[in-house]
Amino acid sequence: MSKLNNTDRIFLSPPHLGDYEKKFVNEAFSTNWIAPLGPNVDLFEKELSQYVGNKYATATSSGTAAIHLALNLCNVNPGDVVFCSTLTFIASANPILYSGAKPVFIDSDIDTWNMSPVALKKAFKYYASQGIIPKAVIVVNLYGQSADYTPILEVCNEYNVPVIEDAAESLGSTYKGKKSGTFGKYGIFSFNGNKIITTSGGGMLISNDKDGIERAKFLATQAKEPEIHYEHKTIGYNYRLSNVLAGIGRGQLKVLESRIQKRKEIFRRYEKELGEITGFNFMPEANFGRHNRWLTTLIVDPSKVGINSTEIVRKLNEYNIESRPVWKPLHKQPIFTGCLYFTSDNNSVSEYLFKNGICLPSGSNLTYDQQSKVINSIKEIVSKVRS
Repeated sequence: MSKLNNTDRIFLSPPHLGDYEKKFVNEAFSTNWIAPLGPNVDLFEKELSQYVGNKYATATSSGTAAIHLALNLCNVNPGDVVFCSTLTFIASANPILYSGAKPVFIDSDIDTWNMSPVALKKAFKYYASQGIIPKAVIVVNLYGQSADYTPILEVCNEYNVPVIEDAAESLGSTYKGKKSGTFGKYGIFSFNGNKIITTSGGGMLISNDKDGIERAKFLATQAKEPEIHYEHKTIGYNYRLSNVLAGIGRGQLKVLESRIQKRKEIFRRYEKELGEITGFNFMPEANFGRHNRWLTTLIVDPSKVGINSTEIVRKLNEYNIESRPVWKPLHKQPIFTGCLYFTSDNNSVSEYLFKNGICLPSGSNLTYDQQSKVINSIKEIVSKVRS
């Protein structure tokens, strides 16, 4: 197979827009609701809340902003400790630094790739022995799969510590019949360009805590007091989503279920055609809920495949195919040098997954022929090293 027979790059997870978005955006233009706030924002908050089965929401400029607001609502202050999943994008933990707090990282469970309840319990016991209780725990639902919340909430409730559920990658996924994002005191979603639905850039903070969400709206609009002039008594942020982008989100939300089904179909084809390669093992789907398969991810055993994951990523790029390693654990990031990290035993699952993991092109607008090219390219790469 020639590497040059298709000059169009195949991306990991590009935006996928349709016709519904145009209708709502055009309404924003025709009514001149362009600035932040407006009917689309209000309705996007309401419609997403109805979809996940949650009461209240605040649309934000990003998922990162939503996490920052949630930490504020949890009274996280300089010097406080916040536990956080280590296997995630840095946006999950940066708001801890914005708050002046200290991140402590928790390893993954090999069966779900998400936060290990055993490692979490170890971290709580260690800090309790020092007379310290974290102000919050940020649990990330990785690559579209929910964490195992029953044991996680059990230990957090034991210490009376609130959970912030980072569901940036797991909109539409479920845990024991309940929608992702609704298990913590606060849940967050991201609508970045690569997510399962997008507003180009944006996020959402959700909760059943009415007072908390009202406080979040206040803080996200520069903490402006209800005066005819501009009056400010506390530090606020410019964190609200625009009415135009919320219109895109409303249109995307209408097709979310079809987007999930397409990504699951993409995963199943990868699993069927690449699963026969000895040494390839796909991210497992836990039996406690629905995995939205935002990205198809797998582990490569170089001793069996004959090539490591890093080399496969590099060679796929030569075929004009974008792939990525699994997230580099945050406790290994230079910016977090010196932060404590807890594993369930002496083995670091997150480091193993990073060293051997690959994310494959998984966009809901990936064509059959494009996926065929990815599959055939991987087979050719493996075949060459084995010949």
